[in-house]
Amino acid sequence: MQRIARVIFDQGESDKISLLKEYNSLLVLLKDNLTERTFSILAQPKLIDNNQYIGWYSNLEGQPILLDDIESEEYKKQIEKKLNTRINDLELVIKSMSFTSEEQALISAWLPRIKNSGNTIYVINDDPVIVNSFKAPILPEPTAIPPTSKSFWRWWYFLLLVLFLIILIGLVWYFFCPYGKEKVSDTLPIISQNTEKKEVESTPVVEQPNALEPKTEPVTEVKNCITKEELTNNKSASKMVMIFDNSASMTLTLMESQASIDKYLKSDFYSMTEKEAEAYERKMTRLPNRLSSSKEVALTSIDKIQQNIDISLVTLTSCPAAQTTSFYPYEDREKLKSKIKRLQPLEYNSATPLYSGVKQASKMLDGINRDDYILIISDGEDNCTKSNICTLANKIATEQPRLKINIVDIAGQHKIDCVAKSTGGNVYIAQNPTELINQMSNAVSDMNISKPICK
Repeated sequence: MQRIARVIFDQGESDKISLLKEYNSLLVLLKDNLTERTFSILAQPKLIDNNQYIGWYSNLEGQPILLDDIESEEYKKQIEKKLNTRINDLELVIKSMSFTSEEQALISAWLPRIKNSGNTIYVINDDPVIVNSFKAPILPEPTAIPPTSKSFWRWWYFLLLVLFLIILIGLVWYFFCPYGKEKVSDTLPIISQNTEKKEVESTPVVEQPNALEPKTEPVTEVKNCITKEELTNNKSASKMVMIFDNSASMTLTLMESQASIDKYLKSDFYSMTEKEAEAYERKMTRLPNRLSSSKEVALTSIDKIQQNIDISLVTLTSCPAAQTTSFYPYEDREKLKSKIKRLQPLEYNSATPLYSGVKQASKMLDGINRDDYILIISDGEDNCTKSNICTLANKIATEQPRLKINIVDIAGQHKIDCVAKSTGGNVYIAQNPTELINQMSNAVSDMNISKPICK
């Protein structure tokens, strides 16, 4: 841990002493629940030099630079954007945690101070660090606006006056200048003659009204909604299969970086005490995790899919094969949602039979005479078989050219991108709760199966 700043501390300021204690209590409360990356934006204060100074420390390594000393405006904007993102991550974690009334009061009091524009911001190797001013939150004052607005209106009045004078001169010239009148009278016959010629020339064109008729037909607008006839005649409607990863890796938290997750998966738990291992596991599987967030966005997405689309669920829970359901019509969607809510990974022998899931899903769909869809929600590749999933995807693309597969990749490792690319689909990377909501919505919208009922 290195010191990045030193600030004079007046021991006579009792308010600052209590604020220092509160801030340290806040850091203790947040440390175990934040990722190292998010927690790194908060510099840690300590009294030093016989309590005459507050030293501000950070775990980041590198030369600290004041944000205000950076000359490049573009680089400044990048750092400010990164800072805002990490503050948003901090707020998301806080919303997902449960607190006592005292802890909630402490957090509510300090969040505005963390976002205070009066704080000093340092940059260490492209990472922002906040040195808290311990002052009440302030907002930037728009000092330059009043003079600008006065100046603007002063010129506006002047322009209006000039415009009024020009109009007045024009009216005087129009009514009292004889040359102007003669010119107008000369041009009138010419205009009428031209219009007569145009009328004569246009008379042979008989089919002109018919040429305009196709433009008035609202053919394209009908496609933006489903008619009641389409709802009753559901034989030719598209179908969709949702492949849902229900393996143990889906219990990993969304609030840690991929590097931290890789480190956790390679950890030697035998070298830890039982308490240490349990605490580490709690931290790396805390909410919001991959499974809880995926279930939440899947339920919301199902509500958006149009009523004439039947949906089936394929779950990836253990080897050797994926589990499938029959297709759920619109009136049974609550049963489908209830099944998704109940999904929980197995404690033992959990795995991801993705190859089996894609193969079974493709057999349930037509993909030749109609457009059908598969949506995969997963955080990894198949670990049940050595069969090549890319070869399978190419076969599906050849035999079922109208079957499209979209993927929401929660780990962002791009290990099954070939499945989407071969079938004309897309891959949507989602590594935090906000991205997961947006990317799931994008994946469903891209399938063009969320049309409303025509009114």
